[in-house]
Amino acid sequence: MTFDATLPVVFMALMGVSMLVYVVSDGYDLGVGMLMHRATDAEKDVMIASIGPFWDANETWLVLGVGILLIAFPQAHGLVLGELYLPVALMLVGLTLRGVAFDFRVKAKDAHKNTWDRLFFAGSTLAAVAQGWMLGRYVSGFGTGWNYPLFAAAIAGALPMAYVLMGATWLIMKTEGELQGRAVEWARMAWAPMVGGLVLISMATPWVSATVRQRWFALPEIIALSAIPLMCGVSLLAVRSLLGTRHVRGPVCWLPFTLLILVFVLGFLGLAYSIYPYVVLDRLTVWQAASSPEALKVILLGACISVPAIAGYTVFSYRVFRGKAAELKYA
Repeated sequence: MTFDATLPVVFMALMGVSMLVYVVSDGYDLGVGMLMHRATDAEKDVMIASIGPFWDANETWLVLGVGILLIAFPQAHGLVLGELYLPVALMLVGLTLRGVAFDFRVKAKDAHKNTWDRLFFAGSTLAAVAQGWMLGRYVSGFGTGWNYPLFAAAIAGALPMAYVLMGATWLIMKTEGELQGRAVEWARMAWAPMVGGLVLISMATPWVSATVRQRWFALPEIIALSAIPLMCGVSLLAVRSLLGTRHVRGPVCWLPFTLLILVFVLGFLGLAYSIYPYVVLDRLTVWQAASSPEALKVILLGACISVPAIAGYTVFSYRVFRGKAAELKYA
């Protein structure tokens, strides 16, 4: 394969990794937002503090992924956002509500603070549900018929539960004392709905897509691919086992969150295998949707500067603010 033919694949991989990092990183802080209504006022402050240094930067990966879709795959960008115009708008409303509520809750009078907390919860939930619907429609190739919206609705319900579980395990890792104990209980409650949704969606995906069905249930591919669901199952069972031990509140408090990251990575690999070489399943390949080789070479220069900068800042921020969450203060 020539360099010009490889470039669209490189940008497809970069866009996919950007969206994966966004789902993992922003997923846990959306989950924390959806748990806000279960916490006391004092616990809410600590929960906000646990995501305060990270949540805004996490969304940079979403901007990067959508930006690559826009400039590297303009035909796919028009098709995808044309199909998903309403859920994208709702997601942006949710993310905007989160941003406004995050900044104003700490400055508001006590009488209004609960209002901002409710808006933070509402924005987090709206964004998570919208992302689930978008994922369901994208994975199914924007098919028509009664089963496709039903499939998207199932993912719209399952993805928020995955985010809640991620958020709870993040709090287990970042907090101490009573809040950490409550986070363990929240994680136990979210585990079964998340796993149940994942199993049902895994069974339904081949049903709504003949392409996915052919790729996953053909020999000898099915033998190698079986490692993905098996590893997911082992990881999720390990998470549930850890949540039932006292060690999860001590030296291995980081392990449930790490195992869930592994589950998301495995899910991403399965999705990438199911879709490639399409940008939009059964409709546009990476080469059909890509910009010209000359344009991609210019874009590659920009990516070589921006992507390391974003990745470096992300690693730096997580390193600086590692450890247990402290009280969040504003200058």
